[in-house]
Amino acid sequence: MSNLISTLATGIWTPVLFLLILGGLFFLIYSRFIPYKYIGHSIAILRGKYDNPNDPGQINAYEALSTALASTVGMGNIAGVAAAISIGGPGALFWMWVTALVGMSTNFFTSTLSVMYKGKDSEGEIQGGPMYVIREALGKPLYPLAVMFCLCASIGCLPIFQANQLTQIIVDIGISSAGMKSAAFHIGNFEVNIAKLVIGSTLMIISGVVIIGGIQRIGNWAGKMVPLMIVIYFLSVITILIINISEVPTYLVMIFTDAFAAKHYHGDPLFGGILGGLIVTGVRRASFSNEAGIGTAPMALGASKSREPIREGLVSMLSPAIDTLLVCTLTALAILVTDVWKTSGANGVTLTVTAFEKALGEPGKILLLISAFFFAITSLFSYSYYGNKAMSFLLGVKVGKFYDYFYLLTIIFGAILSMQDIMNIIDIAYALMSIPTMVSGFILAPKVMNEAKRYFARLRAKESH
Repeated sequence: MSNLISTLATGIWTPVLFLLILGGLFFLIYSRFIPYKYIGHSIAILRGKYDNPNDPGQINAYEALSTALASTVGMGNIAGVAAAISIGGPGALFWMWVTALVGMSTNFFTSTLSVMYKGKDSEGEIQGGPMYVIREALGKPLYPLAVMFCLCASIGCLPIFQANQLTQIIVDIGISSAGMKSAAFHIGNFEVNIAKLVIGSTLMIISGVVIIGGIQRIGNWAGKMVPLMIVIYFLSVITILIINISEVPTYLVMIFTDAFAAKHYHGDPLFGGILGGLIVTGVRRASFSNEAGIGTAPMALGASKSREPIREGLVSMLSPAIDTLLVCTLTALAILVTDVWKTSGANGVTLTVTAFEKALGEPGKILLLISAFFFAITSLFSYSYYGNKAMSFLLGVKVGKFYDYFYLLTIIFGAILSMQDIMNIIDIAYALMSIPTMVSGFILAPKVMNEAKRYFARLRAKESH
């Protein structure tokens, strides 16, 4: 079964790779690089300069981006990057960078559309996201794409990967007794690790306190926790890089050279060679981490209080930059400069733990545990909102509320299942979510550009007075 899931994930991701990269390049060129010219303006929006409490929506721009970042800056940044490096070597990071750079333009278009074409759920609450864009702007002919997106989102946004990797890092760092680590019981032929079951149950209870409170409580918690978790992680990795400063220039060069030589790629060849396999590895892991083109960020930004769609598009553009160009790069460099990617047989979060422990000793493990807890727990909060919105779109808000309870139960399953199967299942769902998101973006791209021209004309007129 594991081999079947893995083969299916690779087969689906091969065409989706072209969709995301070439689609992002299309958005980048079609926009004439407009979003990148206004990065300073997007930061001003984020700081609340243009907030209006009377605008329609549920949360402000900062809380919306924090909610998006709470899901994107998660265990994918710690464990997903480690998986990419262990399979692809330093060159995998280059292709993650490429995916993020084009993903910034993708997020600009898809999140702008999410605000332009907001819709109402079954209880009359204003909502946004690719499914509402398709329903409101494209109508019945393409409505099946909205259904496809929601079905895949209800699976892809389950917390099983985050719960799995957070549980693993707690076991690796927090439990020293070999007997406690291995204690288990059996249900039929399935072995259940007792420590992981207890950790998963605890995470479910913590997450439930916030999740049942809805998007306002999620946005409030995310707004407080996201800056803290990024600062702790940033300072920890900077310390590792300073300790290993002599290795940094070598690996910065190797990231670029190995991206095309693929000397350290250990996976299956694709597109007729190992370079193709390396590219797919980088794109899959980056897309899993920053979610550009997948459609999750537009759901968060679609809930923000704004009458200016372009502003939310500009804010959303920052998400892949913060996630991949900053946080994923920090993780990759920590793993590379400590050389654990060569000497350790570990994969996923265990490889990152090994890097922190080698560089910083016992305090490094504790710092990583703190960072991982914040990364994973904020993701657990945010993903529930996405899955709930998807289910509410399909079956109504009353049924959607039951999704939260199903979601919380899957935290326990994620804690005790194997990482590889979980990662491939999420990969498949994410790949399929990207199809409705990107297709609707392509069709409606001229609408975004018309809106952008009007917005920037108004902005220039205000600044000239």
